[in-house]
Amino acid sequence: MDYQELYASKLVSAEKAAALVKSGDWVDMGWCVTTPQAFDAALAKRLPELEDVKFRGGILCWEPEIFKIENPREHFSWNSWHMGGIERRACSAGFGFYSPLRYSELPRYYRDMAEPVNVACMQVSPMDKHGFFSFGPSASHLAEVCRKADVVIVEVNQNMPRCLGGFDEGINVADVDMVIEGENPPMGILGGGGEPTEVDKAVANLIVPEIPDGACLQLGIGGMPNTIGAMIAESDLKDLGVHTEMYVDAFVDIARAGKITGRNKAIDRGRQAYAFAAGTQKLYDYLDDNPECMSAPVSYTNDVRTIAQLDNFVSINNAVDIDLFGQVSSESSGTKPISGAGGQQDFVLGAYLSEGGKSFICLSSTFTNKRTGEVQSRIRPTLVPGSAVTDTRTNVMYVVTEYGMVNLKGTCAWERAEKLISIAHPDFRDDLVKEAEAMGVWRYTNKR
Repeated sequence: MDYQELYASKLVSAEKAAALVKSGDWVDMGWCVTTPQAFDAALAKRLPELEDVKFRGGILCWEPEIFKIENPREHFSWNSWHMGGIERRACSAGFGFYSPLRYSELPRYYRDMAEPVNVACMQVSPMDKHGFFSFGPSASHLAEVCRKADVVIVEVNQNMPRCLGGFDEGINVADVDMVIEGENPPMGILGGGGEPTEVDKAVANLIVPEIPDGACLQLGIGGMPNTIGAMIAESDLKDLGVHTEMYVDAFVDIARAGKITGRNKAIDRGRQAYAFAAGTQKLYDYLDDNPECMSAPVSYTNDVRTIAQLDNFVSINNAVDIDLFGQVSSESSGTKPISGAGGQQDFVLGAYLSEGGKSFICLSSTFTNKRTGEVQSRIRPTLVPGSAVTDTRTNVMYVVTEYGMVNLKGTCAWERAEKLISIAHPDFRDDLVKEAEAMGVWRYTNKR
C-alpha cells in the first residue's frame, strides 16, 4: 500500500471537514493537547448556523474558538470528561457540563454507549513510514473514539511528539476519513506551576520518606505532587518505576536524575506507562520517540487489576476537602465544579491492592475563600452540601497536610475524627472537636 498516496487522497481543508458537522451531532474534540485547532477555528465560523451540537473533550489547555462565538449556549454544549479552569468558566456561562465517570471506564463507555460519535477530530503527530499517526501524549481513550465514530478526522501537527506505546497509541491512515494539515501550533502548556509554597514543601517532607527504593509512582497534577517529584529527584531513592494516569514534568526531572529504571516492575519492566501527558515543552521533548515511555489506553493504566500487579505502588493525589468521616472531595466544592473524578479512586484502590502499596491524599489545611476573603479549613465536619465524594471513607489510606500525616485505613469513626483533627490547622481544631462531639464521633477518652 502506498501510504503517501492514500494520505494525499484524504487531505482536505479545515473548512471542508467542519462542513460535515450538522445540528444535533455529537462531536468528539480529542483530549487535552490533542484538541484540534484548525478544525475548531473553521467550525466556530459556522456554529452560529447550527443548533444543539454536543461536543465532548476534556482538560483543555487553551480556550477553543467555538467558546468565543456569540451566545454559545444557544448553539452547542461542551461536555467535559475532566474539568480545568477553561471548562469551569464554560460551566459558569451555561454551556459547559461535567460528565461524571471513573476515567478508567472511558474506553468501554465508547464501545458500549448508546449515543453516537458522528464526527471525531483530534490533533496527531505526522504520519510515519508505516502509515500511522500517533495520538501524541494522549492515547487515553482516543482509539475507541475513532472506532465508534462515523467520520474520523485527524489534524496533523508537526510539533506533536510521536509517543510510543504498547497498543492503541495511534491510528493508521487507512482508518481515517479526512486529513487536515494545520498551522503547527505549539503544544499546550499545562501545570508548569510556580515556585512551591511552604505548605507544599512541608507535605513533601512528610511523604518522600515513606517511599521505598524500587517503588512504582503515580503523581497527580498540582503544586504538591510536583514538589514531591522535585524532592524525589534530589533524594537518594533509586530504581523507581512509573505507572501513572497523567505524565507530568516532575517525572522528567526524576528520570533525568537517574532515579527511574523500572527494573523492579512485574509488568512493563523498564518502561514508564501513562494514559496522557501534559506539561511544559521539556516534557514533550522528553516523550518524543522515547522507547522508555509507554503511552497506553486509560483502561489499562488505571485498571486496579493492573495496578495491583506492581509492588510498592505509591499513589499521590490532591484534594479539595475532607470531612471528619474520611470522605474526600477532589472535584467540587458544593455544586460548583472544580475538577473531575479522573482516576484518583482507581489509584487509591489499586495502591492498597499492591503488595506494600500506599496512597496519599494531600491538601493544605486551609484555603482563603475568594468571595469573602475568609480563611477556612479544608478539614470539615461534613463536606459542603452537594460536594461530590471522590474517594469514599472506606477507601482512603494516608491523608497529609502541612501539620502531619495520618493513616485512616481500618480506623473507626472516633479514631479518624481524632486523627484528622490532629492535622487540621490549630485555629480550627477546637471547633472541629465540638462538631465531632455533636455528630457522635468523639469519645470522652479522645485527646483535646
